[in-house]
Amino acid sequence: MMKRFRLLLIPLAMVGVVAGLTGCQTANVQPWEKGLLADYTMRADRDSLHDAMSEHIYYSREASSGGRGVGASGCGCN
Repeated sequence: MMKRFRLLLIPLAMVGVVAGLTGCQTANVQPWEKGLLADYTMRADRDSLHDAMSEHIYYSREASSGGRGVGASGCGCN
């Protein structure tokens, strides 16, 4: 029983060490950096034409399987 526990404990400890070394725990945004992140150029939806075209392409491909509630052939011609 103890040998099984050790075999399980070693990989879990290794995963914990690797997770600690990746830096995910230290990614803090400082108060003076929040203004830069809130800028208009950082928004993903700042270009409405690009968003409309991306949605059209995506939902034209996915329409044959339901897409966004549009039942079509998936060719994008509707």
